[in-house]
Amino acid sequence: MFEDVKNQIEAANKIIVIQAENPDGDSIGSSLALEEILGDLGKDVVLYCPVEVPKYLRYITGWDRIVTDFDFTADLAIIVDTAADVLLGKVLDIPSARRFLEDKPVVVIDHHTTESTLSFSHTLLTLEAVSTSHVIYQLATESGWQINPQAAEHMLIALMSDSLGLTTPNVTAETFYVAGKLTELGASNAAIEERRREFMKKSPEILAYKGELIRKIEYLLDNKLALVHVPWDEIEKYSDAYNPGALIGDELRLVKDVALSVVIKTYPDGKVTGRLRGNLPIAEAVAGYFGGGGHPYAAGFRIYESYDTVVSELVVATEKALQDHGNSTI
Repeated sequence: MFEDVKNQIEAANKIIVIQAENPDGDSIGSSLALEEILGDLGKDVVLYCPVEVPKYLRYITGWDRIVTDFDFTADLAIIVDTAADVLLGKVLDIPSARRFLEDKPVVVIDHHTTESTLSFSHTLLTLEAVSTSHVIYQLATESGWQINPQAAEHMLIALMSDSLGLTTPNVTAETFYVAGKLTELGASNAAIEERRREFMKKSPEILAYKGELIRKIEYLLDNKLALVHVPWDEIEKYSDAYNPGALIGDELRLVKDVALSVVIKTYPDGKVTGRLRGNLPIAEAVAGYFGGGGHPYAAGFRIYESYDTVVSELVVATEKALQDHGNSTI
């Protein structure tokens, strides 16, 4: 599979790198790493995301090169960090963008080992790894492509982001090896962390809002499911400064007995999105119930249902996932 992807990339002149509508440290870092690596190969690279990069992620050098206008002049698309239609809804809702993805060669680079649910032809490159950047590192190494210091930094940012600083249960010795090799190539985790901490600082207003979110937490299934609802008025008011899901989502995982935390956002058009983070490897299974995807400890979904219906189905899906996992306690 590496050889097939290598050949497609090397045959292209202009490449558009596409992120899903929920950009995170891995998708941004992986996109920027590809820009560096493919740029060194002489490729013209455009970085695209259908939404603005959240402010709390702007510690990542180069974030401002990610544009919200789809470039239809590319001859190859690379989609990073997702293989699910539901997480590309904003892109696929653009008729000309959908036609582009149906007509042009598409490579998908992902680290989620679930089966692709994309509705157009593509080549999928995926490994069981902590981050998409790990897969890109393997692709570059197998292909003999140079990884310059800036690319190494971007890949390390992505890896550290998705592994929560090399602490998630899916971190392996191989993960530490890749982190070490990226450090050898010029990445400095200390410098990255210094910038990240500066951007993680919150205004008094955002900190007060975090307190409001904490007060709104619901605990279901004997506290195994922790849930927070973020309505549209709060999304409008706070998202530009700090993504409410990122603001509260990981905090929920630190609550005793919680197996799965979910941040649900509701929009005026009836869309409901879910951001799932697990202490048990059930997030992917629960998101799959709604047609979403991800990996065992982090996943997401998008659906058009009433909030009450989604919560009711979420309880059913979580209970089933816990039973299938064979362990109903932390």
